[in-house]
Amino acid sequence: MVKDSEHPSPHLLAAQRYLHSMTAKISLCACLAALVLALPSAALATSSSSPSPNTAASKRALLKSPELWATIDVCSPTDQPDTVGIRGSMPGNGQAGETMYMRFRLQYLEPTSKHWIDLTTATTPNFAAVGGAKAARQAGRSFQLVPVPGKPAFMLRGVVSFQWRKGAKVVESVSRPTTAGHKSLAGADPTGFSAATCSIG
Repeated sequence: MVKDSEHPSPHLLAAQRYLHSMTAKISLCACLAALVLALPSAALATSSSSPSPNTAASKRALLKSPELWATIDVCSPTDQPDTVGIRGSMPGNGQAGETMYMRFRLQYLEPTSKHWIDLTTATTPNFAAVGGAKAARQAGRSFQLVPVPGKPAFMLRGVVSFQWRKGAKVVESVSRPTTAGHKSLAGADPTGFSAATCSIG
């Protein structure tokens, strides 16, 4: 049996959430405190493509949209050591009365079981509203971790959960793990960085 002390989980130092609305090339940044030592950040982006009203076919199209993704856009760059940034993108469904929400989780690969485990201190406790559902939106959160001295580096990934709501009712929901090959409208460090996983340690 492997003792917990032999494979400790990563330790979270701080998290920050960056939230800004983007219409064309104009962005408005709004900060909101969250988690321990958290300084907010997420991105909203408008898009010309939107599925038709809420039919079964349009919901399927929504969940298969190329605008629905999660990625790691920060992985311990020199100016943000031991920091992992997660960004999500979700398509609008064209419904004026609906709002879109995201929730972010950071997971580490447990060395023995090879299972992805939630890093509970790096999970946003609530869904955050990222804007109206008439256009696509992006949002992100970054987490600063403390490497465990003398231990191997941890492999990390993000999971973003998405919700489309009409008032208090959840119309549709889905989660996506981080994958590579996506374009962050803001927050990527270096510019254009997109990865499925990040090693810290």
